[in-house]
Amino acid sequence: MKISRLKIQNFRGISDAELFFPDHGVLIGDNNTGKSTILEAINLAMGPDRLNRRPPIDEHDFFKGAYMPAAVAAPVETLPGGDQIEVAEPDVEAPVIKIEVVVTGLNDEQFAHFNEYLEPWNIKTDQLIEPGEIDAVDSADTEPALRVLFEGRYDPEEDDFDGQTYFSKSVDQNEPRPKKFTKRDKQYCGFLYLRALRTGSRALSLEHGSLLGFILRLKELRPNMWEDTIQTLSEIDVASNEKLGITGVLNTLNASLAKYVPKEWGAAPRLKVSSLSRDHLRKVITAFMSTGADDHIAPFYRQGTGTINMLVLALLSQIAEDKQNVIFAMEEPETAIPPYAQKRIVHELRKLSAQSLVTSHSPYVLEEYSTDDTIVLTRAEDGGLEQNEIELPDVVKPKAFRREFRTRFCEGLLARRVLVVEGQTEADAMPEVARRLSALDPTKYLSFEAMGITVIDAGSDSKVGPLGAFYRKLGKVAYGLCDNQDEASAKDIASQLDELFMHPENGLEELILNNTTDEALLRHAIHLEWPPHILVKYPQPTDDPKPALRAYFKGTKGEGTVARFLAECSLVEIPTWIKETCERLSIIAGGLQPVEPADAPEGLGAESAEPAEGKGNDFEDDFDISFDDDEWAELLGTDD
Repeated sequence: MKISRLKIQNFRGISDAELFFPDHGVLIGDNNTGKSTILEAINLAMGPDRLNRRPPIDEHDFFKGAYMPAAVAAPVETLPGGDQIEVAEPDVEAPVIKIEVVVTGLNDEQFAHFNEYLEPWNIKTDQLIEPGEIDAVDSADTEPALRVLFEGRYDPEEDDFDGQTYFSKSVDQNEPRPKKFTKRDKQYCGFLYLRALRTGSRALSLEHGSLLGFILRLKELRPNMWEDTIQTLSEIDVASNEKLGITGVLNTLNASLAKYVPKEWGAAPRLKVSSLSRDHLRKVITAFMSTGADDHIAPFYRQGTGTINMLVLALLSQIAEDKQNVIFAMEEPETAIPPYAQKRIVHELRKLSAQSLVTSHSPYVLEEYSTDDTIVLTRAEDGGLEQNEIELPDVVKPKAFRREFRTRFCEGLLARRVLVVEGQTEADAMPEVARRLSALDPTKYLSFEAMGITVIDAGSDSKVGPLGAFYRKLGKVAYGLCDNQDEASAKDIASQLDELFMHPENGLEELILNNTTDEALLRHAIHLEWPPHILVKYPQPTDDPKPALRAYFKGTKGEGTVARFLAECSLVEIPTWIKETCERLSIIAGGLQPVEPADAPEGLGAESAEPAEGKGNDFEDDFDISFDDDEWAELLGTDD
């Protein structure tokens, strides 16, 4: 059994979505894209215990919180004399949450149970076969499918929210009372939703929806459990030993009570271990586990988070053994678990279930799924959710994608915006200088982290455009950054990106060396621990820092040396092109309003303005670097 198609309308942050799922898939995307909302939607339609909550939905489950009919002006008719009257009240429907799930791959037991409401489904086109397509019903590509529909709405008469799941076929046939998809029906489907933050905390409790409770229900161990437990606990009289003094207090209370009311009103108070009701016992009964090599035991929720999550996996194994056709939906299986255990969970979920759907931000989890099983989600501003497939560009071979997945591609797949740069130097330097600028002038610059921008090293300028197009196709906003290109190449690269930032130099090192101040170069040269091979060519690098630093930067590519130089620069020492690029990104990606040059201090241009107080150069704050000629001569060891 598997969920083949999911349609969502007006649910939380999703206005409209149509999604198709593989047998085992991982949902990825930036935070607040809608991954958890998808699993919550399936749970509303398929979860056996989800509708037990009253009300099952609330105001915040509706898209943009709109659950009342929109105010629409009534139509107006103009009379011959010029007077206008309202013709009639417009018939406006209130927003309705709709979640439709198509389930395929039914076993014999499910086929027999749902037979009346099954419909033909084409597994190649992922569509239902319409009544007029009789010839397609007997095709080898056709299998029976079950459609269920959850509808949630606000009931003005009850002034409350209501929701119910139906067999979609009965709704489409306009039956006077559509057939409800009951809790018993849902149990036949075996859908389990495992929330990262909640499932583990009550895994071994007996609360409604807990994994242990589910296992007991599968094994039909319910009939005598509660009665026997309540009977046993009712015979325990807490603190019955008179030496403790509590019994005496209760007897005194009983005597005082008898002075005011007849005994039929209440008498003989006693202390019991619980309220002796099923509901209360579900909340207080807790499994205990050993906490180490000794015999000491503690409640299971006092174990480490990773241990609890592995306990969840053990319970899943038990459920799968007892119920062979299970659909697991799990949020972030990597929480508090080391990489090898994350991989183990993924493999166990596949082995234990007919279908598993996982959300994750872990590269160790994501690399266990093929590109066909990875569902990249993007949500538009109007709430429309789209599903994107990973199709590698020609410049990225599948083998390289797998090999460099953690270090090069994963972060971009999880981000909302990417900046594709041509080399490791740019990948190190641009985030660092953006952080520096945001510290020096937060009104004008934002860090890449604040803008949600991930930097991707393309490996060469020829790959900037194709990689940008790759991420754009997945619904990301893709910017590019490269060295100076000829007109044709620049136009080709720019056409594949949302915006291209191209500087006029041949290499970021040249851009910095030719556009920073001599003071910045000298300061860096003075405090640098020069490699021996550089000193062979430049015995006194401080005499002329630029060529020595050029050799140093180019000889240490990939070591973050350019980034470290920029991190100690003041605002006026950072090249103008870099500042303009970071300012532009802060506007288009971060939403900052442009700062007019007139905002600079009087008598200073925008580029030469000193940092505001408290936001100066960290290096200058720590050291006095203002020297006269004699002090420079002494520092450099020369009389010149």
